[in-house]
Amino acid sequence: MATATEQPQPTTLPLVGQSRWNQIKPFLPVSRATWTRLCNAGKAPQPVRLTHRCTVYSNVEIHKWIADPAGYTPV
Repeated sequence: MATATEQPQPTTLPLVGQSRWNQIKPFLPVSRATWTRLCNAGKAPQPVRLTHRCTVYSNVEIHKWIADPAGYTPV
């Protein structure tokens, strides 16, 4: 049961739009450090920096990566 300070976890990732790390991490089978390495190597969707403290990922690209992590090619 979620407490007043906890946000309930979504059951699905939206198909469109952008999401922050905390919104996509329940759907990814890797840690944040591994995800960062994959992004830096071009093997995962590239982050978009909105502000100094706000980085988002394209939900469309996340879904493409989830569907085929080994064969993913960035746009």
